[in-house]
Amino acid sequence: MAGNASVLKDSSILSRLDQNLLKIEKAFALISGLAIFSLMVLAVRSVGGREFFEEPLSGYVDWIMQLMPLIAILAVSFAMRDGTHIRMDLFVARLSGRALWAFEFITTSIVLILMILLVWGSWSHFDRAFDWNAPLFSRDSTIDIGLPIWPAKILVPIGFSVLCVRLLLQSYGYARAMILGLANPVGVPLVQDAAAQAAAEADNLINKG
Repeated sequence: MAGNASVLKDSSILSRLDQNLLKIEKAFALISGLAIFSLMVLAVRSVGGREFFEEPLSGYVDWIMQLMPLIAILAVSFAMRDGTHIRMDLFVARLSGRALWAFEFITTSIVLILMILLVWGSWSHFDRAFDWNAPLFSRDSTIDIGLPIWPAKILVPIGFSVLCVRLLLQSYGYARAMILGLANPVGVPLVQDAAAQAAAEADNLINKG
């Protein structure tokens, strides 16, 4: 399930790095949200043009291809930071203390290794599409209106690289908590129980009111 989590902060280097990276993640999440809005606008333009003017948006599918990496990739690190990604808590919920931090460290490190491999593979994919000497620097383009594909492809290693930095910070945070036996480490998502989630939501409503 998608868990709600809180990330503690203090004056440590780890926390400062977490806060600085969060600024980049928020900017990427904003860009991702604008891409979703743009996709809605394109859909309205395409459907409206077809229904009322018998002229749908040219290259609608091509633009979707360009926007998908913005939507699907750039905000992943932000979700990872807050612990709002999809995860199964049936086993993790039974752990506590050093056992919990050890499990989180192992799983986060495995994901980090996988993401490093994906950065390498996605960069190679971009490199095959990019050519300084080609028109628009592109060796390939979309089928309908010929948009260069490399801008969409380069977004994948960029987004995955930010995620790798986030995973590296979290791995360090979990390792630090495991070694020192910390109850509430900084820089890592601390999954809240139902009561804590309800209290946090109530506080948000009170503050907004």
